[in-house]
Amino acid sequence: MLSEFSEIQGQLKVLCEERSILLDTLRQLEAANIEAESSGIHDGDYQLSKHEYSGIGRGKYSEGSTTESSGDIEKQELEDVSDEDETSFHDTKEHFTEPAVICGSVRGAADHADNQKENENQLDDVERMHGDKEDCYSRYAQIERRKKLPDPVEKEKGVSLWSMIKDNVGKDLTRVCLPVYFNEPISSLQKCFEDLEYSYLLDRAYKYGKEGNSLQRILNVAAFAVSGYASSEGRHCKPFNPLLGETYEADFPDKGVRFFSEKVSHHPTLIACHCEGNGWKFWGDSNLRTKFWGRSIQLDPVGVLTLEFDDGEIFQWSKVTTTIYNIILGKLYCDHHGLMHIHGNREYSCKLKFKEQSILDRTPHQVHGSVEDLLGKKVATLTGKWDDSMYYISGDFSGKLKDCNPSNASLLWKRDKPPSNLTRYNLTSFAITLNELTPGLQRCLIPGI
Repeated sequence: MLSEFSEIQGQLKVLCEERSILLDTLRQLEAANIEAESSGIHDGDYQLSKHEYSGIGRGKYSEGSTTESSGDIEKQELEDVSDEDETSFHDTKEHFTEPAVICGSVRGAADHADNQKENENQLDDVERMHGDKEDCYSRYAQIERRKKLPDPVEKEKGVSLWSMIKDNVGKDLTRVCLPVYFNEPISSLQKCFEDLEYSYLLDRAYKYGKEGNSLQRILNVAAFAVSGYASSEGRHCKPFNPLLGETYEADFPDKGVRFFSEKVSHHPTLIACHCEGNGWKFWGDSNLRTKFWGRSIQLDPVGVLTLEFDDGEIFQWSKVTTTIYNIILGKLYCDHHGLMHIHGNREYSCKLKFKEQSILDRTPHQVHGSVEDLLGKKVATLTGKWDDSMYYISGDFSGKLKDCNPSNASLLWKRDKPPSNLTRYNLTSFAITLNELTPGLQRCLIPGI
């Protein structure tokens, strides 16, 4: 500690010297300012060097302090850093940008917002839904993220899944070691974050709740609960099993969410997660009980997901059963089936039934449900597909749910289009970005050893 403090004191002395040099330079520039304007010389010719900038990177200095003497400034600096716990040094280059660039970005953002408002007036039912989504995200920073995964270094070799698990019929597959070929390039910790892909539904639910529309709030919450299954379509590879105590943190300012997950138990595999958004918090634990039945693998989720809004309204639900079919022969596919009950602590609750797919079923992936008040009266009906979209009809729909179509229902959620660069993993555009290190994020991480 003494050696580190001595090093910090040395750095402080250097900063004080540079500060003194900078003050002299500023005085010279101020004196030459009138002459520069009269001679027509551009201000850029008087820019300070990077070495001279290094002394003013800290926010506690201002141009008003140029009237003070160098000795008083040095004395004030020593007093400010006398408390070791509050001392911090920042990279000065992070604090300076060109004024022209700032003004240009502000104007560009303002023009972009104006264009969005003009376009939203011309949207139809589907496009209005996307307009609401963009409106939810418009207040957040725009970040350019990658559109495809890096090309594989080595060619993958095919392995028969049946040859690996044929001796484990009826056993828990979490204890069976499978080759890396059966894994997709994300972990179970990141897989939890995929449930938040359509977090704009929660932003919209929070907005409706503030306006006093509790029915629209639970409808959007129900759509969010279904949307978490959309990314599983065509995903036949399992995620990597993280180490005990391993964590994953995601900061997506373009979505306005911060997410954290951790593996808290190895046998059974238990993962806990927490996410914060605009006016809401989402947390839960995830545990899967797996069984292999020869032709299929059954995944029974154990755990409760909780969503809490800032106004105190809370919703809780559990996931439904997932089954992977045609392990031995045929085309591999997965299906979600069971009853999902979304419990609310206020006026409304919701029941959703994920219909199990049959051999003769021509419309798979069906989801039907209803919203009920405290007296058990149905106030809205929901219908759709967990891999495509969800619609709702106000009131108790008396007809058959299969007859419900977009022409007589209102759209709640629609799945985003798949990426143009598909891989054998069938990752969504959102999943491709889960383990991407953006330039701003990489600068904040601890350097590797």
